[in-house]
Amino acid sequence: MAGGATSWQKEQISRAYVHAIASQGGYTVGDWNVDKDGVDVTLRDGGLMVDIQLKCTQSPRTVRGGYSFDLDIETYNKLRSTERSAPGHLVLLVVPPNLELWVTQHQDSVVLACHGYWACLHGREAANRSATTAISLSQEQQLTAKSMRSMFDMARSILLSGSTAVN
Repeated sequence: MAGGATSWQKEQISRAYVHAIASQGGYTVGDWNVDKDGVDVTLRDGGLMVDIQLKCTQSPRTVRGGYSFDLDIETYNKLRSTERSAPGHLVLLVVPPNLELWVTQHQDSVVLACHGYWACLHGREAANRSATTAISLSQEQQLTAKSMRSMFDMARSILLSGSTAVN
């Protein structure tokens, strides 16, 4: 099936990508059936948790040093809230425009042709727009097993300090 993808296909490739990266890092992934709280998956490392809202695009909006994604205000407010047991993050997965190129199967491997970026929204300022707010995702914050470790380190820091904001 060439061309544009449906929202469920974007959701599924995003989940597969996070599962693969988390498995490499030794982390567990909890999937939520209902996206009521702005969270698609929760990563766990022992007692530490990180909540993630997954977004996927075939046509990313590039900005200097990364990408920009317009997140709806309702989800933004849920993820930025300091009254949560796990800090909220946005993960943006960038996939090729042609759906057939997303996954390539070889005799000895399966290749996912996508890359993800993350931003911690915990403790961010209230948005000054009514429908969406632009979230910058730096190319430096590519989603990897190592960067997931950074997310857990941040979660630990928030937990131990009682901090309400992340710099």
